[in-house]
Amino acid sequence: MNIIRKASLPDRTIVRIAAHLPDLIVYGDFTPERPSTEYFDGILMFVDISGFTAMTEKFSTAMYMDRGAEQLVDILNRHISVIVEKVLIFGGDILKFAGDALLALWKVERKQLKNFITVVVKCSLEIHGIFENQESEEGLDIRVKIGLSAGHIKKLVFGDEKSYFLVIGQAVEDVRFAQSMAQMNDIILSPNCWQLCDRSIIEIERIPDQRAVKVNFLKLSPTYNFDEFFMNCMTYMKYYPSGDHKNILRLASNLESNSDLELSLQKYIMRSILKQIDDKQLKGYLSELRPVTIVFVNLQFKGKETADDIGQAIQDSSVYIDSVLKTFKGQINKVFMFDKGCSFLCVFGFPGEKAPDEITHALESAVIIFDYCSQIFKIKIVSIGVASGIVFCGIVGHSVRHEYTVIGQKVNIAARMMMYYPGIVTCDSVTYSNCSLPSYFFKELPKQHMKGVAEPGPFYQCLGLNEKVMFGMSSLTCSRHEDYPLLGRNKEIRLFLYNMKQFLLAKSSQILMFEGVTGYGKSQLVSELGYLAQSEDHRIIAIGLTKVSIHQYFYTIQLLMGSVLGLDTCKHYKERQHNLEGRVQNCLDEKFYCILNDIFHVQFPLTREACTMSGEKKQKEIEELFMNILKETSKTEKLIFIIDEAQYIDIISWEFLEQLIQKLNVFLIMSLSPFVDAPCKSANAIMKNRNTTYVVIGEISSKDIRSKVCLDLNVASIPKELEMYLVEGSCGIPLYCEELLKNLHHHKVLIIHQYQPEEKSNVSWHTLFKNYTKPQMNLNLFSFSANEDKVQVCDITPGVRLKNMSPPSTLKEISLVQLDSMSLSQQMLVRCAAIIGLTFTTALLFEILPCWNMKMMVEALATLVQSRIFYCFQSQKSLRLTAKRKGATFEVHHRSMALKSSSKIGREDEDMCVIENEVTQCRIMRFCKPIMQKTAYELWLKDQKAALHVKCARFLEESAHKCEHCGSRDFIPFHHYAVDIRLNTLDLHTVRKMIHTHAIKRTEEVFLSKGRLSKKFDILRDDLSPEEIGEKILYFFDITLNKITAADEILTPIESCQCQEVLEFVLLPLAYHFTVLEELDKALYYYLEIVAGYIGLNDNYLAYIHLCEGERLLKSLKHDKSWCHTFESAIFYTLKGQVSFNVGQMTLAQKMMRKALKLLKRVFPYTCLAVLLQTNVEKNKHAFHMSQQEEDVTPPGKKKLAQLHQQISCLSSLWQIYSLDYACHCKYFAHLAAMMQVNSALETQDNFQIIKAYLDYSLHSQLAGYQGLWFKYEVMAIENVFNKPLNRETVEIIAYVAEKLSYIKYMMGYLDLSIQLGFRAHGMWQLIKDPNRHYFVLQRLTVALFLKNRYQKMIEVMEWMWSFATIEEHAISQGLFYFTCLDILLYAGFIYRTFEECLEFINDREDNKILKFHSGLLLALYSDVAIWFARHEEWENFEVFFNRAKKLVHRRTPSFLFCEGFSRYMECQVLCLQKQIQEQMENVQDIGVELLKNLENLVAQSSTGPIFHPRIYHLMAYACILMGDEENCNVFLRTALQICEVQGNVLERSWINISKRWWYSDEVSEEDSWLQIVLRLPKWNEIEFDDNKIKNVEQNKFRFKITIMDNY
Repeated sequence: MNIIRKASLPDRTIVRIAAHLPDLIVYGDFTPERPSTEYFDGILMFVDISGFTAMTEKFSTAMYMDRGAEQLVDILNRHISVIVEKVLIFGGDILKFAGDALLALWKVERKQLKNFITVVVKCSLEIHGIFENQESEEGLDIRVKIGLSAGHIKKLVFGDEKSYFLVIGQAVEDVRFAQSMAQMNDIILSPNCWQLCDRSIIEIERIPDQRAVKVNFLKLSPTYNFDEFFMNCMTYMKYYPSGDHKNILRLASNLESNSDLELSLQKYIMRSILKQIDDKQLKGYLSELRPVTIVFVNLQFKGKETADDIGQAIQDSSVYIDSVLKTFKGQINKVFMFDKGCSFLCVFGFPGEKAPDEITHALESAVIIFDYCSQIFKIKIVSIGVASGIVFCGIVGHSVRHEYTVIGQKVNIAARMMMYYPGIVTCDSVTYSNCSLPSYFFKELPKQHMKGVAEPGPFYQCLGLNEKVMFGMSSLTCSRHEDYPLLGRNKEIRLFLYNMKQFLLAKSSQILMFEGVTGYGKSQLVSELGYLAQSEDHRIIAIGLTKVSIHQYFYTIQLLMGSVLGLDTCKHYKERQHNLEGRVQNCLDEKFYCILNDIFHVQFPLTREACTMSGEKKQKEIEELFMNILKETSKTEKLIFIIDEAQYIDIISWEFLEQLIQKLNVFLIMSLSPFVDAPCKSANAIMKNRNTTYVVIGEISSKDIRSKVCLDLNVASIPKELEMYLVEGSCGIPLYCEELLKNLHHHKVLIIHQYQPEEKSNVSWHTLFKNYTKPQMNLNLFSFSANEDKVQVCDITPGVRLKNMSPPSTLKEISLVQLDSMSLSQQMLVRCAAIIGLTFTTALLFEILPCWNMKMMVEALATLVQSRIFYCFQSQKSLRLTAKRKGATFEVHHRSMALKSSSKIGREDEDMCVIENEVTQCRIMRFCKPIMQKTAYELWLKDQKAALHVKCARFLEESAHKCEHCGSRDFIPFHHYAVDIRLNTLDLHTVRKMIHTHAIKRTEEVFLSKGRLSKKFDILRDDLSPEEIGEKILYFFDITLNKITAADEILTPIESCQCQEVLEFVLLPLAYHFTVLEELDKALYYYLEIVAGYIGLNDNYLAYIHLCEGERLLKSLKHDKSWCHTFESAIFYTLKGQVSFNVGQMTLAQKMMRKALKLLKRVFPYTCLAVLLQTNVEKNKHAFHMSQQEEDVTPPGKKKLAQLHQQISCLSSLWQIYSLDYACHCKYFAHLAAMMQVNSALETQDNFQIIKAYLDYSLHSQLAGYQGLWFKYEVMAIENVFNKPLNRETVEIIAYVAEKLSYIKYMMGYLDLSIQLGFRAHGMWQLIKDPNRHYFVLQRLTVALFLKNRYQKMIEVMEWMWSFATIEEHAISQGLFYFTCLDILLYAGFIYRTFEECLEFINDREDNKILKFHSGLLLALYSDVAIWFARHEEWENFEVFFNRAKKLVHRRTPSFLFCEGFSRYMECQVLCLQKQIQEQMENVQDIGVELLKNLENLVAQSSTGPIFHPRIYHLMAYACILMGDEENCNVFLRTALQICEVQGNVLERSWINISKRWWYSDEVSEEDSWLQIVLRLPKWNEIEFDDNKIKNVEQNKFRFKITIMDNY
């Protein structure tokens, strides 16, 4: 049969509803009678599809988010729809989808059964044929088993508000039996079916000892026309499509609108489906992998009841089950009727129905249902299985016939428990562990082997909610694990200690209440407080409550008094009764003892007096007794009551506690979650009591999360990437952190191994940033001691992408509860925001929201901000600040709030208006919890996600360039011209806009100056001396600065650089969207742009992270041999080299730069001979370029410019790398690289590149000793600036020139000129508003002023630096500031910031992702601290920081900061030598010689500027005098002093003179010791206005201690 049925379906509500129901219902009788029955004959087909459950489990436990419901539903429906289509083509009616099985019916007259059995067998054989020839996918083999039966069938319709149906009868039992006998790819006919069929054409195989048979094939003769036979059969099928409808699969898919029919059919559909069936926005919301709780209810009936009897029992049960489930937001998904009775598949947690405490609700419902159904007359056994976990919830089937169902291992487990443990309520271990019921409500069951369930874990019987209280089971342990301290709760502990003090001093009760949502660690907090409260005369009673406690009368006081009376430790009621009698004999008449029987479960004899007492009087008597007992106890002991989960205190207990705190002096400590309903009157009174401290506990800090992770993993440190993932994902909530860690452990992401020190490991690209962040705790577990090789650390499995990992099901469930509590429009907004990412702009969100106006979006966003789903920010800076500040613990003053006006009319509306205004003004939104974003993202189906990602990408591409402040260019110069990546997906309007933004403006900037490059400005005549030229240059900068100030709105930007915002809100999302869309070339393009951007922002860690993503994409595109791919590879290696260069890994950087140059067709030679040859070539090329400057030369094309810019970048790094090497031949390599840089710059004809290359060449020439070259290139660079018309680009070039010249002059020791240039550069960068250039200018200016002893001006500049660092939250600026503060302490002789403050900053920020890899700055900071401790002779502390500095030494960079740090490090070594000499170490002479050699090499190294020479010679002189070599000591001192005089280095000169006098003086004063000097160091504010005092601080210099070697 080749019947093709393809026709579009009408989009009518009734058609969408009918698709969920069989023809048996759609065309059935809608009598209101319940239960109603209908009898008919027919054939049943039961198809069981193996493999889907295992596939569901595989997808539900997948590590990454890209393995979601969309793939699963695609695979499921691809297979099931084939079966459905076959059944419908052959005239069948799909009755039910039972997970991964389906039941079909051919409803025919009795006399037609024979022919129709042949039709159904043919259908079954064709289904098998499909799956036999189909290849397996996802590693699973999908096969089917089919059972067939025929005979009398009864339809039963039952229910009340919701309707359900069943088919029952012997044929139903037979088809289930037949299917159970089938093996894979078998078709089994039931005995009755075999009897009724046409045996002449069905070839069968007998089954031993069975009447059922197995079908092999149909024996059709060649002349047999099956198609004709089939069409004749179909004439008997009333609702088989024919005639005008022959091209559709199902007649019900063409139903006309009928309101009565629609209302009748709706009663058969679950309410969660009905809510969304008309909502086209949430079409894909119907299929997902979702954490739910399954409740399987099985009812077995007594004996052989009639169908009517069974029908009434099912009716009664269903109505009651429905009412119970509705209360707790559960739903009946399916009802089955097979050989073991009637089964109800109930589900808690369907979309839109997720509720807190879902598992507890499910168990409560199960017990209630069990109790009720067990009382129904015709029901013999009730069995219920409850299981919790992730299952597939979604639409299964075909477009014309499908159902909403659940598939997964947890469904199977619930069904198996129901069958294997009859007559009880059972649950799995997940349900047991995660419910809010106490453990004594459960009993572990013996294990049983269950078919199809491997290692299910322990099972438990739920005993019900009416069991007697078991004393001692609710006690809370108040102990402390010494190796696992309480983290992040210092404020809470301080509040406790204060209240404890008040309690002990005052004669009134104190109440301390801690409120926090689940997961904040309230139980651990109160347990810790109980431990701290322990004392000899303190009586601490600690209990923990559960959800059921609130429903138990006087339960809390019952537990408390049981502990006070010592009953909680009694093993038997007799022991309990004996102890109780001894305690109450003086407080209660013996004839009333029996009133305690129900309270404490004892058996005192009943008395007439007690029996005649009213309930109210009994309660009053008991309360009075308890109060007297507590009064007596409090006379000898201080009573401290601790109640965990206090929101579950019952009303009567609240009332007693209210009286207790009024009458007695007790300390009441409570932890509680926010009240769901309004608290009772007594609870309110306690909260408002004047002695109550009510605290809302907040999140813990990032440091505490880090420490917690290290404790949980039992390691000393974790990778930075893991820390960032857990800090962001946990949001400071301990539970979230624990669940994320469990998820990582489950997926085997974490590797624990021994720590390998950096200097012992081979540095490669993939280990470049393998840094470990340590917890800020003083625990032996975390100490990196000398024996650090044995320390355990954590790493991440290679290749794992943490950011793409799917969230744990426990956290996903929390987010789903929040999502389902929202309106459908709010859910849509959250889901659209999730597509954009964790952080998004309101502009982009509005772009992708379907058919929304701005007012709708603002109102919805305001509601979600108020509900703490989103944060809103006006700028990226405010976002950064908020991200660093967790929600802190705070006090709530309920009493003050109650005393204020109680009028709240209009207040909520006012609050909402305020939030709406904030949302309107904000540009940036962020999910409060990343788990919500991931959860909402996973709800989309693949096609829907793809469409939205495309929409986002199109919107963002228009802004994918640097900010307007930086000229709106590419981050990689001319990148999009070389690759043409963005133009592939944009419309013509956008293309034109980009050309206008990038091409025209850029062309003007580059080529307007062509032909002017060598024209000299009149003021720089050849007859001027260098000094006169310097004056002219300074005058030019002054004039320029004045012009900029006068016309700042034209020449300077309105706002500062916004490139970081562009990176985070445009380029990163773009790369992400294209990665998801599998547009790998585009994703690579944007990742490279991102890396270049972060390098510009000095964030080498993020640059590295994103470059690794780029590397993954590059490998995926390795077969692409185009020029674009080659150029992208060259950029990749260039960026790789820049990152390596910036973090001090010069060997790796050199390798990467060489690779890049090779791809850029600018090969750099490897041998000295090749260098000499290439140098001659470059000299000729340079001469040619210089001669061409006067001529009108055709400018290079855009692609060539992109290539040249990358060459310049590589060559600029290469000459600096070679300048670090001591080897003599490296000087020539460096010189060649610098010359090649100049030539490539000249080839670009770009003024800025030429000027930068000239200044680089000048610096190289001066450092390398080429004295005849540098001045010429400096003059040429300045001449090029003089020629330019003043515009924004020119201003930036001039500022760069001033800054670079200031740096060069500083490095070469021209301090006065460096300072003058520095102030002018500062003025210009301040107006230009470029923080990434400005802070280094301030630092160099500070250091230059410091060396000149111009302290007042220096402090003024430092205040600018501090203001800049704090306003911009600039980590490097803060580090530079504190480095200078330490230098002031060590060398200036006064205090600007205390040593303690500087040390606190270092300890607090040393793991900062930017500072961590700034080797020069960290080396300087660590060395300064080590020097401080060495001068104090605190050698243990010295060793700590000296070793930290030592690890950084091999990460050399050619920066002045590294030189500063290294000179301090060498001072540490010199001080260490003095100590070793003093201790008379054996090899001290060798150490001294080696130290002198290193200092000499440092002077000889070309990257060490002359500005550092005086300090180095000073240290060499000290080393010589320590070793007894006075002659060389004097030589070095004279040399140092001479250099100081030339440079004007006042600071070093005064220190050298003091050292000289100290070393050669016979008098040694105690007052000159460092310990004494430190004591008299003045603070800056004490001396800043007194010039004499400032001058006197010069004497507060450290005196190098003399301990001369005897055997030198």
